Amino acid sequence: MTELRHKYDLKTLLNHTNMARSSFYYHQKQNKLPDKYKEVKELIKSIYHKHKGRYGYRRITDELNNKVIIINHKTVLRLMKMLGLKSIIRVKKYKSYKGENGKIAPNILQRNFKAEAPNQKWATDVTEFNVSGNKLYLSPIIDLFNQEIISYQLTERPVFNQVVMMLKKAFNKIPSNTNLILHSDQGWQYQMKQYQHLLKEKGIKQSMSRKGNCLDNAIIENFFGTLKSEMFYTQKFKSIEQLKTEIDNYIIYYNNERIKSNLNKMSPIKYRAHYCQN
Repeated sequence: MTELRHKYDLKTLLNHTNMARSSFYYHQKQNKLPDKYKEVKELIKSIYHKHKGRYGYRRITDELNNKVIIINHKTVLRLMKMLGLKSIIRVKKYKSYKGENGKIAPNILQRNFKAEAPNQKWATDVTEFNVSGNKLYLSPIIDLFNQEIISYQLTERPVFNQVVMMLKKAFNKIPSNTNLILHSDQGWQYQMKQYQHLLKEKGIKQSMSRKGNCLDNAIIENFFGTLKSEMFYTQKFKSIEQLKTEIDNYIIYYNNERIKSNLNKMSPIKYRAHYCQN
């Protein structure tokens, strides 16, 4: 309307828009006021782009709170809408790679996913990716204390050596005989005598989910869902090598930068460092 005033009489414009004269001048005055959220909006844009659009308004609010900027999540949502920023993440169903069922270990974990300190309870599983008919398998170990990825191995076939290499990298990070529990599903890899021997030799207790109970291994399943929603489903991959690089980058990001509300708005590694300082 301000631009049209140069051509038309204000009274005519107000009549056509059914706007009161007082309302027009009120909005004119508001438009001249400084934007009190200017700096916050710049921070919101910075956080959003730093995390490649993976953060929604709640996690951006947490990041702002970490920067000692106290702001309501509803205000952040409103500002994001004004800026045209929206999380690119849309949760999709995924399938983890499952092996055959056979002789199993007891379910020691019993869905008690809480750990009081690092390296008390670990969980593992294998998940599958498909790029133009070519497959890639990811086998990670996650610490239930802070949901940090302790070690992982990528292979183009679901071979047992993948699990062995993953274990060896994880074992280098802990001493022997710590009474640690390593939980898995009933996949064929975890039923092999060599796998069980490696755990026993390191002094680790083996725990397995019940048959058909994916909730028994929910933490690692949730990680797979997050990884695929935030990285795999948001891109088009041309090759397995490209996907390997992106998974490597994402796990570094996940461990070091991606904050979680249940970790006091810290990343897994920051949460562990905070615990060790106290």
